[in-house]
Order: sequence, then structure tokens, then C-alpha cells
Amino acid sequence: MHRSRVTELHYITPVANLGSIVTHGVLSHNLATRLPDTPVFIADADVQGRRAEKPVPQGRWLHDYANLYFHAHNPMMYTLKKNSVVPLTVVRLDPAVLDSPNSVITDGNAASHYTRFLPSPSGLDQLKEDQVYAVSWDDPNPIRKAEKGRARCAELLVPDRVDSRFILGCYVDRRSRRSECASQSPGVLVEVNTYVFFD
Repeated sequence: MHRSRVTELHYITPVANLGSIVTHGVLSHNLATRLPDTPVFIADADVQGRRAEKPVPQGRWLHDYANLYFHAHNPMMYTLKKNSVVPLTVVRLDPAVLDSPNSVITDGNAASHYTRFLPSPSGLDQLKEDQVYAVSWDDPNPIRKAEKGRARCAELLVPDRVDSRFILGCYVDRRSRRSECASQSPGVLVEVNTYVFFD
């Protein structure tokens, strides 16, 4: 995949966390748990358990990285929209984050046994654009469907945190969420994007 294809990176989070992200940046799971005001966590506990025990080749744990998606219209978002009861937003981040020191690109969901960990930004060459940005990962063959879903969740892993200066704006699923996001993030552009949220 050519770097020019990456126009922004995405972080899925509850709207309630947006103010903290504007202040502290996008934090790794381990750093986020140390904040005085504990953020709202939405990921499945079993998935988080697997990620907590997953080592990244450079010698750190997966939970020591802030994890961004190349695009939030993916299986994670689909599951969250189906099961989450809290309003969600997608924080849009400048692709310059790809140049963050010691960052890692994954060619699929980082918790998967089949995912490769690659240096950023050179690892982009190993990603398949048609899989990373696929509109759908459905397939009549369950094995192929699982592989397409894994690849659709390709990630950028940034050690510890992504500074808030990289924030370009955020997406919400409906107009009624715009004022809620804007009140937590003055000056941050809030846009409605129903495609990202499967609406």
C-alpha cells in the first residue's frame, strides 16, 4: 500500500473520553488506566485479556501502545455498534503519526496469532490496500471471512501515546452528537460520517 493512500488514522472511543484525549492525547491502555479520572473502556474483556498478554516483537506488550486503525469502518466498529450502549466517536489523526519513533504497523488485528508486526512507515509496503480499506469483509467461506476481517483491522501501534497535536477532528454517527463532542473539544472539527458507523 502506498503511503499517499493513508489520509488519516482512526481511534474509536466513547464520546465521554474525548475531553481527556484532547488534553492527554491518545494513550496506551496501560497509561490510560493510570489517569485520575478513569476513562470509559468499551472493548470486550476477553479481547483485552488477549491483548494484555500479547508481546510486540520490539520487546514491549501490546497494551503499552496506543492503537490506531487505518479505517474505523471495520469488524471492531461493527461489533461495538451492535453491542455498545455508550455513544461513540472516531478521533481522526494526521498520518504523520506513522513517523513516530518505534511505531509498529500490523497487517491485521494485533491480537491475532496470524498478524505480522512491521516497522513504520516502511511496513506499509506489506499491506494490501484492497483488504485494509475493504467496504465489506463478508465471504461465504468462513475461513476467508475471518482472514478478511483480520486484515481489515490493520493497526498502527505507537509507544505510550499519540500527542493531541495530531488530532484533525472527529466523526460522530448523528447530528445530535455534534454538540456533545464540541463541548468537550473546543476547536476540534466534528463531522457526521454515517459510513464509518455502519448507519
